[in-house]
Amino acid sequence: MHKIKNEKKGTVTVPFLFVPMATATQLQFIETTVNALLADTPGNFLVEIKAAGNDLKIFLDGDTGITIHECIKVNRGLYKLLEEEKVFPNDDFSLEVSSAGVGEPLLLHRQYVKNTGRWVEVLLNDGQVLEGELKEVQGESIIVETSTGKGKKAEVKQNDILFSNIKSTTVQIKF
Repeated sequence: MHKIKNEKKGTVTVPFLFVPMATATQLQFIETTVNALLADTPGNFLVEIKAAGNDLKIFLDGDTGITIHECIKVNRGLYKLLEEEKVFPNDDFSLEVSSAGVGEPLLLHRQYVKNTGRWVEVLLNDGQVLEGELKEVQGESIIVETSTGKGKKAEVKQNDILFSNIKSTTVQIKF
């Protein structure tokens, strides 16, 4: 006699894959440690920590830019402390420290100040896009100068934009 298997054609049991996520406590430790490592260079600052599972990406910037050597210094110091303090079980993590790239959106007030005078693209919450020169950074807003038309018909406008109305701002490279 043959046994009949009660299986549906095309079904396969797939093992559940668990990717641990960095916890709030781990991220707080990383933020505190990075800020401590940057304390001797007050012109440099932490922009963002991105965590995908235990893959960490730390983005730094500086009021006058940040060098690769400064990023390496933070990477080595942070990596050492993460291992010593056993922040991730079995030292199961990867770490990348880099500068905030040109294509990355501005996230901090300090980055806006640093980029005053540069050409920016501002995406507003309502979907409108403004391109122009970042003229001024105030407490709650920025002023972007836009221009339409050419020659004698050119119209220059000062746009006062509240930070709360900005979805993203990126620096544009103009040639």
